[in-house]
Amino acid sequence: MFCKGFDNDKLMKKKTVCVIGLGYIGLPTAALIANKGFVVSGIDINEDIVLKINKGEIHIIEDGLKAYVKSAILSGKLKAFNKIQQSDVYIICVPTPFQNKSREIPKPNIDYVLSAAKSISQFIKPGDLIILESTSPVGTTEKVKQTLKNCGASLEDVHIAYCPERVLPGKIMAEIVENDRIVGGLTSISTKKIMEFYRLFVSGNIVETDAKTAEMCKLAENSFRDLNIAFANELSMICDNHDINVWNLIKLANKHPRVDILQPGTGVGGHCIAVDPWFIVSQNKEKAKLIQTAREINNYKTKWVIDKIKNYVDSYQKNAIKPKIACLGLAFKPNIDDVRESKALEVVETLITDGYEVIAVEPNIQSLKNLKILNLHDAIEQVDLICLLVKHREFLEPEVKKKLMKSQVLDFCGALT
Repeated sequence: MFCKGFDNDKLMKKKTVCVIGLGYIGLPTAALIANKGFVVSGIDINEDIVLKINKGEIHIIEDGLKAYVKSAILSGKLKAFNKIQQSDVYIICVPTPFQNKSREIPKPNIDYVLSAAKSISQFIKPGDLIILESTSPVGTTEKVKQTLKNCGASLEDVHIAYCPERVLPGKIMAEIVENDRIVGGLTSISTKKIMEFYRLFVSGNIVETDAKTAEMCKLAENSFRDLNIAFANELSMICDNHDINVWNLIKLANKHPRVDILQPGTGVGGHCIAVDPWFIVSQNKEKAKLIQTAREINNYKTKWVIDKIKNYVDSYQKNAIKPKIACLGLAFKPNIDDVRESKALEVVETLITDGYEVIAVEPNIQSLKNLKILNLHDAIEQVDLICLLVKHREFLEPEVKKKLMKSQVLDFCGALT
């Protein structure tokens, strides 16, 4: 069933909304819904984040977000708290990290999701909507329901569904409205009720399914991306063996009408593509062979980048000179400040830990714990080797590229191609 456009149902518009988790998805969601006329309570355990939002400020970089938050706060439609507020709609947007990142097959930790479910259990009443947006392994939505039951909540006429976000960092405020959404309820009635809610602020198609299919769909989407990036990263290492410019090669190959090779880089970061495939692998160890291999290739690419830098520097040091290295880019992708699972950051931290002299440049971040960040132009002047790790727009400016072309550069993101 496909639905498009906005529903102006006045009764639905009167519902109050509680968004739990004010991170990269929760805060944009809360701000958008508040600007659509809902009264929204944003919940976060970090008191500094709560204080900042209530001043109309933001703690993350995202185009357009500040204006949305400021407008919502000034209108009185959005207010942040560090404790759950009774509402009619509860949207869970909390993290789902790994239980043990060092394991061969990392296992997802849904404790934050279940904790959020427990925290709302005392407020649940008939007619309430409970929506899980956090990326989750298959079966998590059912576990939310079971957690609520175990806490004594009456689930009669309460509607629970999984609705994964599908947004690109840097374009969240546009894509949260325009992109198609899937709603997977634990019952068909729940699906339809929650679809009605999403129609009030989503202009893309809203597609009906069940909870388990919706959970797997989110994981499958990001695993597909991971597989394709793994091909590009593997190709880049093969091309390096043959002294072939991989970015030129990809341009040529993509002229084929049915070929669309993605861009290689330092690996795959972020809290989606670098994480979600493991959710599938951890539940399907004997079946998810290709998905696991792609994850391993993309993780290995980061080690390959580190080794490539070390080998270059070590050969330089034969002349008894200890070169300074500038690593350009720390975020997990271009033009954002998000360093979650960032492979560029991993490269920098590994080099520093291993005793190399490294200067970090990240135009989207003013400071980062235990890491000194320098101005781009000062860094270029001070170092012997420049390593391009992330293709930020600042590194592509003509004057900057001219300076870089005159320097010793290892380009791992195709910024100079």
